[in-house]
Amino acid sequence: MYIPEHEVRAALAYQALIPAIRQALIDYSAGNVVQPARTVLRAGNAEGHANGWFAVMPVIAGDVMAVKTVTFYPANAELGLPTHMAVIELLSRATGQPLAVMDGRLITEMRTAAVSAVALDALARPNVASLGILGSGVQARSHIEALRMVQPSLHDVRIWSRTPANAQALAAEVGGSAVEIEEAAAADVVLVATSSPTPVLEGRLLKHDALVIAVGAIGPHLRELDDDAMLSSCVIAEARGPVESESGDVRLSGVRVHAEIGQVLSGAAQVPTGARIVFKSVGMAIEDLTAARLVWEARNVAAGSISSV
Repeated sequence: MYIPEHEVRAALAYQALIPAIRQALIDYSAGNVVQPARTVLRAGNAEGHANGWFAVMPVIAGDVMAVKTVTFYPANAELGLPTHMAVIELLSRATGQPLAVMDGRLITEMRTAAVSAVALDALARPNVASLGILGSGVQARSHIEALRMVQPSLHDVRIWSRTPANAQALAAEVGGSAVEIEEAAAADVVLVATSSPTPVLEGRLLKHDALVIAVGAIGPHLRELDDDAMLSSCVIAEARGPVESESGDVRLSGVRVHAEIGQVLSGAAQVPTGARIVFKSVGMAIEDLTAARLVWEARNVAAGSISSV
């Protein structure tokens, strides 16, 4: 069974995805997920920024297994193509039988936003009102929908982009405002979703009790946040190992990860009251498996059958 993107879109909704991702993050931190480090290969298609990469992400959880192959080609944006593309295969753990193969581009987009929504719900102060966004791509758009779902009080959306026309277009689409970076960074919650290799968010611009959600610039030598932003904050990781090895914001600043979000959700770790918090995610295969299973199950229900794994 191959499930193309338009069918994934019809089957996957944040109402089901966000709570499923929440449980998956708890399961991961509790040691109930088998997930080796992803393998990443440089494509060697071009020099510098245009050089893409190819990654393989396997995982086993519960009664299913999955593997995602994903590519990231930053220069694709200039060609009118998605920068991220992916395929996910879902298999039975009991027999190894392939259950479905599906397009993974939208799943990658939505599960990333769902993880951030879980973090926002767990880490933000009550009734936060303003959301600053650095970046104007697909992740910015998907995050607005997911974050507002768990925090409807986020009515003041401020969008900054290095391409002002893109910020203005997104702001018009979501009922936000295109602003300078200083105004976006001064929000209660700041989402950083860029592919910048050097810091775009400076700690001096942040509120003392801001929640920063950093989802872009994945790579051990890439930065979105400067040292001030990192070292003056309590850092919560999506997953300690992947973030410590794959996030340049963490590696190059030398900051220590305080806890995983799954530990916070389960009550195994506490976050200091009133502290500025940076939540850093790099994406995990368990999140892809969780979303893919929801799609597969929805397809089975629509077809009038419940398949056993």
